[in-house]
Amino acid sequence: MKSRPVDPRHLDVEIFAKEGVVLDGEWPLAALDRLADAAHADAKPAATDLAAWRAEGETRPVRGAAPQTWLHLRASARLSLVCQRCLGPVATPLQAERSFLFVEGEDTAAQLDADTEDDVLALTRSLDLQTLVEDELLLAMPLVPRHELCPQPLPLPDDDEPDEQKPNPFAALAALKRGPPN
Repeated sequence: MKSRPVDPRHLDVEIFAKEGVVLDGEWPLAALDRLADAAHADAKPAATDLAAWRAEGETRPVRGAAPQTWLHLRASARLSLVCQRCLGPVATPLQAERSFLFVEGEDTAAQLDADTEDDVLALTRSLDLQTLVEDELLLAMPLVPRHELCPQPLPLPDDDEPDEQKPNPFAALAALKRGPPN
């Protein structure tokens, strides 16, 4: 039987898993709008910057029940994020590897997702794999991106007056705590 072409933007997950299809490819980072928006303003993704991905369908037999539908996804990219120390661009590798169990209906998916450690999604006949890849790469971003050693020295605070001349911000509270003068 000749297998038909599979469109990663409109993936029928059940058929994809039953046939055990493996897809891989690359998408330009600039086409992943939310990911491109997260990049440093001075280092937006170029046309040559790519997100690589691989998706694999699997049907797992379950004793006494219908087989489970799984999608295994791997994605990687390199994106310049804002360094939280120096605010300059920092090249950050992003790696995502997840497996998703697909079940019938949103309610079943929500219940199983809360009850198990597996990532559970509702079965769909038109999954946009590009959106899923973008979601996973966004989740793979570090909370605080930063250089190991910033290329520019960090500016020091501007101290015009010595520390002993600065008023203590808690002096007023200490005076209130002592009470009114007698």
